[in-house]
Amino acid sequence: MAKTRFAPATILIVLSALLCFPACSRRETPVDEGIRTGTLLIGNSAEPADLDPHVVDAYTDMIVLAALYEGLTVLDERTSQARPGVAERWESTADGLTWTFHLRGDARWSNGDAVTARDFAFSFQRLLHPSFGSVGSYLLWPVRNAEAYTKGTITDFGAVGVEVVDDRTLRLRLAHPAPYLPALAAHAAWLPLHRATLEKFDAVAKRGTAWTRPGNLVGNGPFQLVEWAPNSRLVVAKNPRHWDAARNRLERVVFFPIEKADVEERNFRAGQLHLTFDLPPSRVAAHRAASPSPLRIDPLLQVMYMNFNVARPPLDDARVRRALSLAIDREAIARAVFQGTRAAAGSFTPPDCGEYTARARVTADFGAARRLLAEAGYPEGRGLPAFPVQVQNDSNYPRVMEAIQAMWQRELGVRSSIEPFEQKTWLQNQQSKRHTIGLMGWTGDFADPRTFLGILASDNGNNWTNWSHRGYDDLLARADRTADTRGRLELFQEAEALLLTESPVAPIVFGARTYLQHPAVRNWDPSPLGLHRFQRVELRP
Repeated sequence: MAKTRFAPATILIVLSALLCFPACSRRETPVDEGIRTGTLLIGNSAEPADLDPHVVDAYTDMIVLAALYEGLTVLDERTSQARPGVAERWESTADGLTWTFHLRGDARWSNGDAVTARDFAFSFQRLLHPSFGSVGSYLLWPVRNAEAYTKGTITDFGAVGVEVVDDRTLRLRLAHPAPYLPALAAHAAWLPLHRATLEKFDAVAKRGTAWTRPGNLVGNGPFQLVEWAPNSRLVVAKNPRHWDAARNRLERVVFFPIEKADVEERNFRAGQLHLTFDLPPSRVAAHRAASPSPLRIDPLLQVMYMNFNVARPPLDDARVRRALSLAIDREAIARAVFQGTRAAAGSFTPPDCGEYTARARVTADFGAARRLLAEAGYPEGRGLPAFPVQVQNDSNYPRVMEAIQAMWQRELGVRSSIEPFEQKTWLQNQQSKRHTIGLMGWTGDFADPRTFLGILASDNGNNWTNWSHRGYDDLLARADRTADTRGRLELFQEAEALLLTESPVAPIVFGARTYLQHPAVRNWDPSPLGLHRFQRVELRP
């Protein structure tokens, strides 16, 4: 057989091509592959504590739940108003005390079973049962006798205002008018659960069973759980049995529990994420200057605040709490820590919250803070212990607390220490009140001041301050019973003023979503409540 011979010039061309091939051919990044396959890659900040809607309390957990379940209603991202979900329509009586929801006939669980009004009634009973102790039970308390059932005052669930008229009709009778009810019905606490699945895994009265694991979880949302690798990734795939599956443009969504925003940002630049959850403030200017810029700064109905455990002296003295609050320069924190992407919080309720903006304000007043400490018996901070402050170990909370720590030391002579925790432990410590001071955040459940002011009510499961005030509770109760919108908002104004004076909490900054978005992500609207309908999102090159 004759050997093929190459001219020297030809050999050089072939060698050059071979050497260039690894460097010249562009390797497909996970982001590129995701665009090709319809897989959205998204940072979600923290590992989910659970996927049981009656157990979770973290905003990041609820982001995942929005893909796996669907309530009577869903929320429009831009307006925060209710849109049809499992219920295709609803109506209320003139007095606002009876609401009837009509369920669509093609609503299905991911295993093919029909979603019925009985599923909602079963879920509500589990949520409200006193032995289950769900932190979100209060979100159903507008329903007649729901609060009494949760507290054990009545034991017959039949007395609660939940009526299954038929498989496709659910009627709710309320204890008081709740004009926000359709939006509230979209909350995770109102999600239906598949009874047969919970019974199979002995989960009707128990927490932490295996029903929420891949292969076991039966949901009714636009996606279904296919993979959950703890502290690595959680994957959901399109649910073909969802009533609106034909319009779902995504095949999969992959959630990454990346707690550090700087790690997320590097992953985004490396082509591993379409969306980050957050962005380090130090990187805002660089991404703002880029062209085209991937930077997004969206409004968020949220407040970052300091949570005082008033059962621990000297925090049982309102003068001490208010002094600590008055010694926080919120404007400086918004400017220096967040690079102007957040607004200083002078109230607990964010502005423009359901036609409500608080008139009462708290601002930095170091002189007044020093006088209050002296009146309480601690002039220049003498005699005060060092306050341990628990924070989430992310990119923002420790830096905010470092700034406050310096302010307290400089202006009041007050010493403090910073105790960082991963999100799950941080929340558990607050909930069980194993803290002295905690730095917290609260995102609204719906666009109404009740969702902020209500969490400081004495009997609210999210009141982790040990603070109880009869006058405050009375103002909230009166607001609940008031049908007149203006009168209702005035009662909230009084409650807010009392709250800021008593200072079981100290607001710091209002929220904003500061994050990075790949240009291929379409239909990702700003969402003041922070939740998105992933079935509306599209990836286009």
